[in-house]
Amino acid sequence: MAVFSDEEKVQILADLVHIESVNDHEALVAQYLQKLFADHGIDAQLMAVSDGRANLLAEIGTTGPILGISGHMDVVTPGDVSKWTSDPFTLTERDGKLYGRGATDMKSGLAAMVIAMIGIEAAHTLKNGRIRLMATIAEEVGETGSQAFYEAGTMDDVDALLIGEPSGYNIAYAHKGSIDIELTSQGKTAHSSMPEAGYNALDPLIDILAQANHVFRDSDRTSDLLGKLVFNSTVLQGGNQVNSIPGEAHAELNIRSIPEFDNETAIAALQKLVDQQNAQGAQVNLSVFMSQDPVAAPKDTPLSDLAAKIGESYAGEPIPKLAIPAVTDASNLLKDKSADFPFIMFGPGNMTPHQVDENVDRQMYLDFIKLYEQLFVTHLK
Repeated sequence: MAVFSDEEKVQILADLVHIESVNDHEALVAQYLQKLFADHGIDAQLMAVSDGRANLLAEIGTTGPILGISGHMDVVTPGDVSKWTSDPFTLTERDGKLYGRGATDMKSGLAAMVIAMIGIEAAHTLKNGRIRLMATIAEEVGETGSQAFYEAGTMDDVDALLIGEPSGYNIAYAHKGSIDIELTSQGKTAHSSMPEAGYNALDPLIDILAQANHVFRDSDRTSDLLGKLVFNSTVLQGGNQVNSIPGEAHAELNIRSIPEFDNETAIAALQKLVDQQNAQGAQVNLSVFMSQDPVAAPKDTPLSDLAAKIGESYAGEPIPKLAIPAVTDASNLLKDKSADFPFIMFGPGNMTPHQVDENVDRQMYLDFIKLYEQLFVTHLK
């Protein structure tokens, strides 16, 4: 007999969506899931990372290989709520879809993994191996939750990893890295009619960004798997009055890296441009506030092959295996793992993450719970 009815499974997702864990307050999600596990005889531990933000660790099974599964508990802001058809923090069903912030990215995947673990434990179907859930904070900004799991050694004895990000009926096994960088420029304020009396803090930043466009976008380094590195200037701020020379300015940049043009190399290339400006009298500082490495696991592994086989029975067609541009917590969780370590991203969802009226297909969500139950147990056999 199933532990939860379909209505109860949807209600669990509704409860998670109702918790407004917008780039914060993941401890409330973790506490909810901890109680849900406890109600079904499974111990789960909160791992405090900062005020109001706590990872969650839960495990079933006793001996044998460990399958790591992971999902994040934070969501992005809903933006202008008036543009939503319904309250973004009230899960609302329309035409077979469940609408709400985090419905696809990725509280449906997180709920599906938790419910699957509870179902497996209740049915005593896990005869070999262990399933370890690592629910993370701050995946959307900073990925400090997965970094905390890495530093705690939580992944040290894990033999394969599945992240339930919204892939739908696709399997991702590789993705680009991501680097967030801030440039700050110090100048001297002056009247715009007498620029020689000051120093325009914007000028060196504009030069650096223009040069960086050529360095990164014109590079012939490419990955057969992931394509070219992607470079974007996303924030540029300086000055406060049209007839005053700005004395301070700053820019923020995002780089999506590839193994052939990795994080260390990209940061060094940008630092060289900064050094060139500083040698000419500028005062520009480069600060890296996030650096996640690209991930390139093998395409074909027992885990990915089994996931594709089981998934096909639900999708009704073959499951493609893909490389994707987005970054996941795998960048931290797979640190120090060998190149042949099995990793897949496979979870319910669609192309609506971060969008107004984000949603997940109700049946896909329910099917992934059953899919996970079968996949986790069969893999560990």
